[in-house]
Amino acid sequence: MSINDSTMLNLDNTDGAQDETPDSAHDYHSLNAMLNLYDAEGKIQFGKDKEAEREYVNGHVAQNTMTFGSTRERLDYLIRNKYYDASVFDRYSPEFLDTMYRHVESRHFEFETFLGAFKFYTSYALKTFDGKRYLEDFPQRCAAVALELASGDEGQALTYADEIISGRFQPATPTFLNLGKAQRGEPVSCFLVRIEDNMESISRGINAALQLSKRGGGVALLLSNLRELGAPIKHIENQSSGVIPVMKLLEDSFSYANQLGARQGAGAVYLSAHHPDIMRFLDTKRENADEKIRIKSLSLGIVIPDITFELAKERKPMALFSPYDVERVYGKPFADISITEHYDEMVADDRIRKTYIDAREFFMTVAEIQFESGYPYIIFEDTVNRANPIEGRITMSNLCSEILQVQEPSSFNEDLTYSHVGRDVSCNLGSLNIAKAIDGGLADTVETAIRALTSVSEHTRIDAVPSIRRANDEGHAIGLGEMNLHGFLARERIQYGSDEALDFTDMYFMTVAYHAYKASHTLAVEHGGAFASFPSSDYAKPAGQGNYFDKYTDGRRSLEPRTERVRALFTRYGIAIPDVDDWKTLQEAILKDGIYNQNLQAVPPTGSISYINHSTSSIHPIASKIEIRKEGKLGRVYYPAPYMTNDNLDYFRDAYEIGWKAIVDTYAEATQHVDQGLSLTLFFPDTVTTRDLNKAQIYAWRKGIKTLYYIRIRQQALEGTEVQGCVSCML
Repeated sequence: MSINDSTMLNLDNTDGAQDETPDSAHDYHSLNAMLNLYDAEGKIQFGKDKEAEREYVNGHVAQNTMTFGSTRERLDYLIRNKYYDASVFDRYSPEFLDTMYRHVESRHFEFETFLGAFKFYTSYALKTFDGKRYLEDFPQRCAAVALELASGDEGQALTYADEIISGRFQPATPTFLNLGKAQRGEPVSCFLVRIEDNMESISRGINAALQLSKRGGGVALLLSNLRELGAPIKHIENQSSGVIPVMKLLEDSFSYANQLGARQGAGAVYLSAHHPDIMRFLDTKRENADEKIRIKSLSLGIVIPDITFELAKERKPMALFSPYDVERVYGKPFADISITEHYDEMVADDRIRKTYIDAREFFMTVAEIQFESGYPYIIFEDTVNRANPIEGRITMSNLCSEILQVQEPSSFNEDLTYSHVGRDVSCNLGSLNIAKAIDGGLADTVETAIRALTSVSEHTRIDAVPSIRRANDEGHAIGLGEMNLHGFLARERIQYGSDEALDFTDMYFMTVAYHAYKASHTLAVEHGGAFASFPSSDYAKPAGQGNYFDKYTDGRRSLEPRTERVRALFTRYGIAIPDVDDWKTLQEAILKDGIYNQNLQAVPPTGSISYINHSTSSIHPIASKIEIRKEGKLGRVYYPAPYMTNDNLDYFRDAYEIGWKAIVDTYAEATQHVDQGLSLTLFFPDTVTTRDLNKAQIYAWRKGIKTLYYIRIRQQALEGTEVQGCVSCML
C-alpha cells in the first residue's frame, strides 16, 4: 500500500549531475523505494531508507572511490593532476593539512537519508575527469571549502569545517560545489544586472548574461527601462521592437552558456507592471503562445507598486507609461521613478505617452499565467523600498526573488567600453539549519556564517562585468538564509502556522538579525571601515531619527515571546533573546564604527543543500511527507521529511493542507527582521481559482510581504508538471 496520495514528483534535475544507474550487485534503489510502502503494522519504513544509504555509500561509492595512503599523497595527486587548486592548499603547512583532514574524518559523518548521499555524490563530490571515480567524500569536501574560505587562517579553517560538517551552516551550491577545485565556476549563486534604454546597454547586458552563465549561477536582468513596442528611435515613430526581442536574445544566451556543463544557464527578466509591453510580456508564457514570442526557459518577474492595487480596488483604469518619455521628462530611467508617488502627475503630463488597461483585468491575467506556468514572480515595489535601509532604489530581484539590493545604472561609449561603471549585484549565499543552529547555541554559528559569506565576497572578482565587481568591492553584500523551519517546529511538537510557530519565527529571526549585525560590526572594526555607502544609509541616521534599529529600541513592539512555550524553548536551549538594552548598545556601536556588509540576510528556496543537510526546504512547509524525485537514469527516489518519525506525523501536514494564509503569516513574521527578501512559494489545492490567487496576492501585499516566488497547485504536482525549482539558488 502506498503511503499517501500527496507525494510530489519533482522533475527538476538541475544540478548538472551525471546520471547514475544502480549497480546490479546492490539493491539500495529498491530499499529506498520501500519508504513509499507501509510495513505490516501500517508504519513508514524509515529504517529501509537508512539501509539504502549505507548500501549505497559502503557499496557503490566505496567500490568506485580512489584511495590514497596519506593526506599528503592524496593532495599531491589532486593538485598535480589539476583537480585541486594548489594556491588554496599552499597557504597551509603539510602538518596542519594532515590535522585538518584527520579532524573532519573524526566526526564520523553519515548522511541521514539515501537521497542526501546520492545528491552529494552525483552533484557535489569531486570526480575523475571521466566521471567514473570519486575523489572525495563529504568531510573532505567540507575541508576543501573551509580551507579556501579561511585563506590560510588555521583556526578559522577548523571553525568553518566544524560548522559545515555539523550541518549548522551550509554554503550555497556554487560555494560548496566549487571551492578548492581547479576546474570550477565562481562561488556566487546569482547575479542581477540592469539594462538601460540604449543599444550599448542592451549589448552589454547580453554579454553579461553569457559571461556570468559561463561562470555559474543564474542572471536576472531589468527590462523596465527599455522603450516599448512602437516607441520612436531618434524621433522616428514606430521604430522600437519593445522588450520581447531582447527576451528572445537573452533566452538563447542562457541556453548556450553553462558552467562547464555542470549547471545549466538560467535567466530571469523583470518588467514594471506599468510598462506598455506588460501584457505582451505576460503572454510569452501562455501555453498557446505563438512561437515567435513564446519564452520557454526564461523566468519572468513583474514589479508592482501600491498604486496598482489601489486602482484595482477602486475599479479605475491603469495607466501604462512610455519609459522613453518618462526618462526625457524626469531625467532618470523609468525604473528609478516611484510610480505610486508620481502616478497622478504622470497621468496629467501630456509629454508622457500613455495607454490604459483595466487594473482588475491585469491581476486576472497574472493569475491566469500563473495557472499555466507558475510565473510571474512578483515584487511589491513600494513595500521593498520602504524597508530598504540603503540609499537608492530597488528595482528588481533575482531568479529566486529573495535578493533585494540597490543598483546604479552604467553608461557606455560607442565601442561598448564603460563611460561610467555603475553597480550591479552578486549573491553570496548560505543557509543555517534552524534545528541544528538552535542546538548549537545559535550566536557563534551566525557569526561564523557571516564571516564565511563575507570571505566569499572578498575572494570573488567578476572582472567580466565591472559593475558587479564594483558593487561587490564596495558593499561586501551577502545573504544569510535559513532552512528547516518546519522540521524544527515538528521536532518540538509545534504545528506550522500556529500562534506558537509564528511567535518562534518572530523571535528566532530577530535573534539571528541581532547576531548578524553584531558580527558585521566586528568585521567593520577589524577591517577599519564600513561598507562604502554606510554614511548615507539608515544605519547611520541618529538614534530616534529614522535609524534602522529604532524599531527595536523605541518601544513600538515587544521584544519578548508572546507565548510561554516559546519563552521556555529559548531558555531550554540557552539562547538569549536580545532586549532593548542589547539593541541600543549595538546601535551605538554601529553608529560609531559602521557595519562591513551592505546587506546581510536573504532567505532563498533551498533545494539540493536541503537534501544533503537533512533539512526541510527554506522556511516553508513540506510539500509532501514522502517526496518523490526523478533522478536521471535512477528514476524515482523517495525522500522522507526531515525529523519525521512514525510518532510525530501529525506535525507534518503538507503545504497544501496548511494553506497559503499560514505560510504568508509565517513569512510576514520573518520579513520584518530580514533586510532583503524571502523566497515565498504559495501552495493551492486543485480547486483554486484565479480569484483565489488574487486574494492571496492582496493578502501578502497587505501583510508586508516583499516578493512572491512560484505558484504551486496540487493537481499539477500530482501530474508531475509543476514548475522547476530555481536553478541558480539550488542552495
